[in-house]
Amino acid sequence: MAKYFDVHPENPQPRTIGTVAGTIRSDGLVVYPTDSCFALGCRLGSRDGINRIRSIRNLDDRHHFTLVCRDFAQLGQFVHVDKDVFRAVKATTPGSYTFILPATKEVPRQLMHPRKRTVGVRIPDHVVAQALVEELGEPLLSSTLLLPGEDEPMTQGWEIKERLDHVVDAVLDSGDCGTEPTTVVDFSGGGPEIVRRGAGDTARFE
Repeated sequence: MAKYFDVHPENPQPRTIGTVAGTIRSDGLVVYPTDSCFALGCRLGSRDGINRIRSIRNLDDRHHFTLVCRDFAQLGQFVHVDKDVFRAVKATTPGSYTFILPATKEVPRQLMHPRKRTVGVRIPDHVVAQALVEELGEPLLSSTLLLPGEDEPMTQGWEIKERLDHVVDAVLDSGDCGTEPTTVVDFSGGGPEIVRRGAGDTARFE
């Protein structure tokens, strides 16, 4: 049964954030809020967490997982960023964007695209998500909480708790999230390719 935690959206309680981070460190799978919508999150090296996310969302091995990072310095440890890409990514973070980039050796193989050796990265503009990643001390392996056969993510923490009670370990709620996932921009081929138009403005990448 999942534990439910309600935190203040602007001043999340440190003890609660610490408890949820502890669940993640113990190989738990959590639901947490971001600046686009709710997301599933687990520890970077958690094989069980990855398998559970794949099962919940019915994903195949070509799906790009996202590493949710605290800041640009942390992001740079896990993906290769050249000068042109650096400027584009820096100008739009933190924000509702996911960038697909070549992974460094710090990224576990099972998280990479099997052929391209790429991974998604993002820096959220959300106080609670930032607090969680800060407390965790490493990127949070994440995927949008969009269930199979549904067009929009759930927006209510209590509803998520009810529906996913036996498949996740904790739900962290700070109020309604949006229903629009991040904009996804793929830089792995050189120039920007908009893979998904979402919450982030795409004008810079057109």
